[in-house]
Amino acid sequence: MIHDIRQIKAARALLGWSQDDLAMAAELSVPTVKRLEASDGLLGGRDQTVEKIVNAITSAGVDFIFENGGGPGVRLRRSGKSRA
Repeated sequence: MIHDIRQIKAARALLGWSQDDLAMAAELSVPTVKRLEASDGLLGGRDQTVEKIVNAITSAGVDFIFENGGGPGVRLRRSGKSRA
């Protein structure tokens, strides 16, 4: 699956994460996250780096939405708990 850098930034925003938080969750260096987010378009980097970032974000509760006519995006996963 191909991820857009805007999806990564939007996911961080939904989670309230800084670049430092993402780096820590993905077990990557902060300069690596900053370098990747400085570009536009598709998330670049090594396959293992992309996998670490995507896994950190999805483990935190964000789902990636891929192009379906409305454009790619992200959303918070439902917790399954009902709100009173």
